[in-house]
Parts: sequence; C-alpha cells; structure tokens
Amino acid sequence: MKREVITTPGAPTPLAHYCQGVLAGDTLYAAGQIASDYRTGVAPEARQDPAFPYYGSDIQKQARYVLQNLRSVFEAAGCGLEDVVKSQVFLTDLNDFHYFDQVWKEFFPSPPPRTTVQVSALLVPGCRVEIDLIGVRPGAQRRVITGAATPSPIAHYCQGVMVDDTLYAAGQIASDYRTGVPPEARRDPAFPYYASDIERQARYVLTNIRSVYEAAGMSFEDTVKAQVFLTDLADYPYFERVWREFFPVAPPRTTIQIGALLVPGCRIEIDLTAVDKRVERTRVGGTPGATVPYGTSAILAGETLYVAGRHAATAGGGIPAEARQDPAFPYYGSDIQKQTRYVLQELAGVLEAAGSGLQDVVKTQVFLTDLADFYYFDQVWKEFFPSPPPRTTVQVSGLLVPGCRVEVDVTAVKR
Repeated sequence: MKREVITTPGAPTPLAHYCQGVLAGDTLYAAGQIASDYRTGVAPEARQDPAFPYYGSDIQKQARYVLQNLRSVFEAAGCGLEDVVKSQVFLTDLNDFHYFDQVWKEFFPSPPPRTTVQVSALLVPGCRVEIDLIGVRPGAQRRVITGAATPSPIAHYCQGVMVDDTLYAAGQIASDYRTGVPPEARRDPAFPYYASDIERQARYVLTNIRSVYEAAGMSFEDTVKAQVFLTDLADYPYFERVWREFFPVAPPRTTIQIGALLVPGCRIEIDLTAVDKRVERTRVGGTPGATVPYGTSAILAGETLYVAGRHAATAGGGIPAEARQDPAFPYYGSDIQKQTRYVLQELAGVLEAAGSGLQDVVKTQVFLTDLADFYYFDQVWKEFFPSPPPRTTVQVSGLLVPGCRVEVDVTAVKR
C-alpha cells in the first residue's frame, strides 16, 4: 500500500526518534502530541500568562496548542480535523478534563470516538495532556454509529465511526452517565459473594460496546484490536473470565494499568477496533515461547496488521534471562535496554510471520512504567527503526508482569 511520511513546520520537530505522521492509503496515523516546542519545555504560548492569570488555564492553553499542531499535521496530509475517526486522550490529572473538553469542542463540532484515561506522566515535565489521532482522507466513506442500548456520553464524543470496512469504537466505561457506576455494574451488597465489581463492570462495558457493533452491522468476531485500561491489575484475572465469555477466540490485545478513569468508581475502560468479516483476514503467530496473555499475536485484515501489545515476559511467566541485566556484568547493559530489545525482536518476529517487517509499522504506542527509562529505550528504538514511525509515549502505573518496564503496541500496513 502506498504511504507517505508527513512532516510540517507547523508542528514542532520531535527531539526523540519518531515522525509526525504517516499516510498509508486513505488512513492517516499521527504521532501523539504534547504541549512542548522541544526547545523550552512547555511552549510559552501553552502556559498561563502570569500577568493575566484569570484569562485562561494551563490545560486549556495546552489543549489548544496540541490541537493546533495536530491540525497542521492533518493539513499537510490533505486532511482536516473533521476527518479524525479515532482519538485517545492521556491526561495527567482528570480534574483537567472539563476544561480540556471545552477546547475540544472548538476543534471538533462533530466529535470523533474518544478514549480518555489518566496516566502517571508525559515526556516533558509540566505537560498535562497528550493526544493521539487517526484520520482518513476527506473522500473516504464514513458514518457515525450510535448503539441503541449504549448510554449517551456526557462529554463531546460519539460512540463509533464506520469508515468503509473498519469500525472505530469509542472507549467505554461502566457508567450510565446519570448515576455514576449504575447498579447493574456494581456488586449487590445483599449478595457480596456472588460477583465482583470488576466482573460486573467488564460485562456492562462489553454489553454496551456490543450494541455499538450491532448498530454497525458487526459482531465481536470482527474485532481486530483491543486495548484494556485497568485501574488495578489485581482485577485482571476476574476481568479475564468475563472477556472469555465475549471473546471465545480473543483478538490481539494490550492491557495496562492507568491512574484513573473519568467516572469515580470505574475500574476498566475498553477500546476496540473491528473490520468487517468480508475483508480477508489471517491470525498470525509470533516468536515461539513469547507471551500473549489469552489472545492472538496479530490479525492481518486486508493489508493492515493489528498487533497485540508486547512486554518482556515469556509464556511461562516472568522476565527471561536475555531481557534482564546480567548480575555478573552489571555495567554492560540496562534492564530497559534489554527489555526493549527483547520486545522489538518479538514484534519483528510477528511481523515477519505476517509477511511484513518493522519498516511497515505506521503507528506505535509505548507504555513505560518510568519515564526516566525513556532515553535508554530510545537508543534501542533507533536500532530497529532507522526510519521512525509515528509514536505516542506515556508513563503508566503498571504492566501485567511484575518487573516489566515497557510495553509496545504497533500497527503495520503491508507495502
């Protein structure tokens, strides 16, 4: 598939090893943007003016700065923000959300699907929001999807957008947006031993997303990619029981722990992408012995490869020796570099099994448990990506295997 690297002087040039965007066929994958000019930290125009402290807020200025830069990237690709079909928002403090959403409405009169979570930190100190967008060319056929049984969002986003054969669904949490977490998503205090909050919430969320799928003429069998955001990884085994009810054959998935979700008491947000079953697809294996918690390494749907998030652990559990610093040679490597190399080698194996390669990657998300690792991570990244793809990098609260410091989530398009 034809592709073009998007670069524009209208958005800051990254310090780290990634590009501003890639246009692959009709789809634009933009790098996540934060409110930095990469010269002075948080850009002056994205900071509250101390002389006029009541005429704006840091989050609103940062959100506006980020969206203006993203608009420049979209324009360089011949698109506009009205062509956004999927968005993810990473806030360092959900108390900022209301003010952020006011700015969002300025840029998106017709809002796209959105997932919003609180993360631990962003790459430039003082940055409060990172925004990750996917768009399509203006001529691509699309329609907004509304599930008949799905609660209407309070905030400014839609439940899903169908673009040709692909459904981009908004992230869903266990709220009816009237009472907070609704009774059917809470453990019944009269029967406290007959269910758990996380199981009830997961079932509530997946039932609502299924309604969105049905409105698009699709089913969960059509899911090609899932991201699961948990507020507590101790909930994972109980969530997994419910997941298997809805996904007997599970799609590629990335699962991470984040700081908080938009409605207090919510413990899980689920973000799904699906492709119509009429599109030819293949389930792809990967490196023997690699860990993919209950699911599929990747799905090739048409020319697009959707890959499960990878961290440095084996199928048997634990971090393998080759991904750990050797105590006999403590000065000849670091845990983060060894883990990053292990993860990227595994991902290269998955792509190779699909008849592709790392050079075909068009979108990446990097979840680090400590941003102090970033510089050393980025050194290894350069070894694997001489021509870097768009990337979003955030600090999260935890990964599924203790001791794992990085998870990498990629999407590729075959040439």
